[in-house]
Amino acid sequence: MTESASSFEALLREALAPVEPPDALAVRLEETLTSITEMAADELEAWELGAMRDPRNWVRPAAAVVVGGTAAAGLVLLRARRRAKENTPALETARSTAEQSLRDLSEQTRRLLSRRWV
Repeated sequence: MTESASSFEALLREALAPVEPPDALAVRLEETLTSITEMAADELEAWELGAMRDPRNWVRPAAAVVVGGTAAAGLVLLRARRRAKENTPALETARSTAEQSLRDLSEQTRRLLSRRWV
């Protein structure tokens, strides 16, 4: 029984081992995120401030802010991960600090939103 359990555990470890994506995928993803960020910035740049009076005109700029911000954040994370791979030992402390900061920011955001919507 223990032999079958250990072989099952070994199979699970092998099946769930992390797999690195191909370099071409990372390059394509970076190009796509850059393109989306640039398109969102162009959309915001073309938007006229005078159009703010009519709430029906707010949809496109709001979408551009959300989509562009998300793409920009993804691009930052992608580039940070690539740099972290290159300098893994030196950036381990910075990575853990950044992760803790993101957790703290997330918690504070949840608290603020829960107060606001209650």
